[in-house]
Amino acid sequence: MINAFPNFVSSLAAFLNNGQLLKWFVYGLLIINFGFYLVEDLGVASQVLRGGGTLLQWSNEFSTTLDVFGWLGLLIVFEFETYLLSDETVERWQVRLGLNTIRLFCYGLLIHTVMARVTDTLEYVAVEKEIEVTSLCQLVERDFVFTENNLYTPIDTENCLQLARSEGLYVLQKGIVTDTDGYTLQGVNAWIDLQDVLLWLLIVAAIELTVYLQNQGVAEGYLMLLARISKVFYCVLFFHAAFWAYKGHWLWAWDQSLWILGFWAIENNLSEWRDEILSDAREGQEPAI
Repeated sequence: MINAFPNFVSSLAAFLNNGQLLKWFVYGLLIINFGFYLVEDLGVASQVLRGGGTLLQWSNEFSTTLDVFGWLGLLIVFEFETYLLSDETVERWQVRLGLNTIRLFCYGLLIHTVMARVTDTLEYVAVEKEIEVTSLCQLVERDFVFTENNLYTPIDTENCLQLARSEGLYVLQKGIVTDTDGYTLQGVNAWIDLQDVLLWLLIVAAIELTVYLQNQGVAEGYLMLLARISKVFYCVLFFHAAFWAYKGHWLWAWDQSLWILGFWAIENNLSEWRDEILSDAREGQEPAI
């Protein structure tokens, strides 16, 4: 019992020194952000689908929440594989089956997100300029909502002359209308959203490749170099975060930055694992004295 406290202090110091506290703090913030996105998607869906909708339409409106849930699941799987569990434990078939089941479920959610982003892009391209309606005041009492920069405002007699700031009107979805500036920004957001999810999938593919190689005891070579080069994608993701912050979407920018930090923690786990593999290889090559 006397030695317990010094051992606890030593363990706590080691925990703080290797960045584990910061890593788990970031993970906690990501879970909190999941709650924020759930509330935001509920608010948007209540406007866009206030007249009802199909299961596919509802799932599309909650694509961000489902996407974040899928990423959280993958992050947990990678954390177990790269840090929390030993190599021997991970190779047990029960553990491997459980991790791969979670992995497949999460990838299913991410595929849904890709499909939702592609659908959003195709719907945007198919939108045509509204010819018959030239003023938002014509839409008063017709249950229309004006949107720009992902903000939704019900149209009424008091605001119908102030909402549209550029010529031309576009009906994006049933009951959702915007002006030319809003339509242009909608296209930019659709492209960035699609690009963003594809880049994250490439990053995850690189992590999966690294985990596979290091499970085989491979820490060097062309494939490992290819996996490490993929880190340049993080720079593009930071650019997306900066764009969202510029447009006033601080939650999106904050969330993007947190996810980059979260997956950098996984990259750090992989780096420490790789160092162990290389160290073991060097020790194995040293001649016995």
